[in-house]
Amino acid sequence: MKKIIATMAIGACLCSCGGSREEVYKDPSATVKDRVEDLLKRMTLEEKVGQMNQFVGVEHIKANSAVMTEDELRNNTANAFYPGFTEKDIEKWTEEGLIGSFLHVLTIEEANYLQSLAMKSRLQIPIIFGIDAIHGNANAPDNTVYPTNINLACSFDTLMAYKIARQTAREMRAMNMHWTFNPNVEVARDARWGRGQETYGEDPYLVTLLGVQSVKGYQGNLNGSEDVLACIKHFVGGSEPINGTNGSPTDLSERTLREVFFPPFEAGVKAGAMSLMTAHNELNGIPCHSNEWLMQDVLRGEWKFPGFVVSDWMDIEHIHDLHATAENLKEAFYQSIMGGMDMHMHGIHWNEMVVELVKEGRIPEARIDESVRRILDIKFRLGIFEQPYADEARTTQVRLCDEHRATALEAARNGIVLLKNDGVLPLDASRYKKIMVTGINADDQNILGDWSAPEKDENVTTILEGLKMIAPDTQFDFVDQGWDPRNMDPKKVAEAAVRAKSADLNIVVAGEYMMRFRWNDRTDGEDTDRSDLDLVGLQNELIEKVAASGKPTILILVNGRPLGVHWAAENLPAIIEAWAPGMYGGQAVAEILYGKVNPSAKLAVTIPHSVGQLQMIYNHKPSQYFHPYAAGKPSKPLYPFGYGLSYTTYKYGDLKLMQKEISTDGAVDVSVKVTNVGDRDGVEIVQLYIRDKFSSVTRPVKELKDFARVPLKAGESKVVNFRITPDKLAFYDKKMKKVVEPGEFIVMVGASSSDEDLLTKTFTVR
Repeated sequence: MKKIIATMAIGACLCSCGGSREEVYKDPSATVKDRVEDLLKRMTLEEKVGQMNQFVGVEHIKANSAVMTEDELRNNTANAFYPGFTEKDIEKWTEEGLIGSFLHVLTIEEANYLQSLAMKSRLQIPIIFGIDAIHGNANAPDNTVYPTNINLACSFDTLMAYKIARQTAREMRAMNMHWTFNPNVEVARDARWGRGQETYGEDPYLVTLLGVQSVKGYQGNLNGSEDVLACIKHFVGGSEPINGTNGSPTDLSERTLREVFFPPFEAGVKAGAMSLMTAHNELNGIPCHSNEWLMQDVLRGEWKFPGFVVSDWMDIEHIHDLHATAENLKEAFYQSIMGGMDMHMHGIHWNEMVVELVKEGRIPEARIDESVRRILDIKFRLGIFEQPYADEARTTQVRLCDEHRATALEAARNGIVLLKNDGVLPLDASRYKKIMVTGINADDQNILGDWSAPEKDENVTTILEGLKMIAPDTQFDFVDQGWDPRNMDPKKVAEAAVRAKSADLNIVVAGEYMMRFRWNDRTDGEDTDRSDLDLVGLQNELIEKVAASGKPTILILVNGRPLGVHWAAENLPAIIEAWAPGMYGGQAVAEILYGKVNPSAKLAVTIPHSVGQLQMIYNHKPSQYFHPYAAGKPSKPLYPFGYGLSYTTYKYGDLKLMQKEISTDGAVDVSVKVTNVGDRDGVEIVQLYIRDKFSSVTRPVKELKDFARVPLKAGESKVVNFRITPDKLAFYDKKMKKVVEPGEFIVMVGASSSDEDLLTKTFTVR
């Protein structure tokens, strides 16, 4: 295989570099625009439509079909098996130039093979390979697995977002993959929704900054061999479904869209993102995949988006078979294309039906040309016409290299949140010589999180392994509870309760199960939504029985959504929210437990007491809790947005506003003195919030408008400076015009979004 591909690569290069001068598209010295136009005029209608269709890889089809029933093989498309259409048909279409893209291609060998088929086509248009590289190229084995996006968000580290994206791009290109379906810049507003771990949390400002840096990290200049195409997704509103389930209807006012959900997408477009994926859901009665207002008016009209729009998994088909706004599949394709869709993920009927729609005169061929131009533009810019293959020898030098491993560990350290500590942490190894460890996530690769393939054991440090690494002289007594929270053995729970009594200290590692290779067994992740936020199965019973030993008990959470662990918060001395901390998450957790690392992370989402508190977001409107709950949990969260503890103490003081009055186009300079009054070095995440005291439309009680990660040595003080510019004061007025209104504004600076953690000053806009 390698020899064949090498030969083909030489042939492709000769063809591309030494082709006829008339073939402008094969001339690397020509402009991208000229190459696109030259190629476009040479293409048949069938070839054009093929560029707009994406298929799953043949190995994915083989793997799924091998385990599917006869009935599933006939009728099922959810696993990307196309009834009556085999992998041989896909190979033939690729050779004929009728497939423009693939996803779920997980090896360099398969990517190179499919590319070799494309090089047999009449015009030799290369394939663009897309993959869900959400936190590293983790969906493909033997790549660096970084912490999930929600863990990254809790670090408030925009530079780390860029760094992870840049390294992910390198590992992707080393595998001949060109396009990541990330960043997910949805604003997570419902903890029941299983995809919260893919996001950067509940705050539009934080989501925006992390999303922008991710786009820049992935794409670079979008012209090099280490650049990949970013895809901002899912446009829009899927993170606030009416019942908390993925893809269910969303009913959102234009005001909420423009204030909360649009800003990260608009910023992503302005940062240069060249692809965008629409959302599963309908928005205000119109499926996002056929929503002309979203794709044409807002995206291309207002924001001038120059890239291409791709559908999500079979969602164009769902316009017909789920949303029922199209009478048949052909009509669904028509509605989607005319609504602004450029590429279809995935299916066998697209090619034939779209060609028919053009020949019938319903879709102008000029509209098809628009989409194909956008797709070809990216292929030329990424250089895959000149280099359609990846070097199999080089891939191992890039993937899982020492630099990338170190970044994964650093990111995990920075994103783990210390929620509670009554003094038991950091652990004293001389005091706690025997520790009982138990829980479903204590010794499992589940720390990798959703969108991760199983990794070699030597490339993953579980929490139990991390503890043994950091405290080699401590006796760790492990009681295995299995990986499945829904099928815990009561006998193993009872065993842990007994053995806890003979330990000096106990650690319970609880949470959710997220690994997608056990799709139907997960409790968190895509299409794994919850009607409650409690710990699943016997986990609460395990925690309570272990704590009943009378020995100090620490809870470590490995999960993707906020969990209402109110009993633990009231009864245990320490809780750590690790999220899914990636392949070296176990080491990072252990380092924090033993004080090798001082925790610095702050919550990027609010943690409610229970599901009945939803929506428990920090930036709510003033009237939301005017009437408090009469019974049940209080009207305050279990842990607020921006909250997180440290092993040292920070003191805030001397908040100053350099300007007390400004014009509507003026700015305010803010400074605050932060002092580390403890005896450990640390990093404090200083947060600035603003409230418009009186306004023509209701405004949130506070909004995050800036933040800074501030390293402080023990006893050290620093003055932290912020600048409040007009864009941080603007909002949409009654006529939906963005304005800065005269009036009084409250500036709040401190350690979290809680009022008691904030210093306040006011200024006036004249």
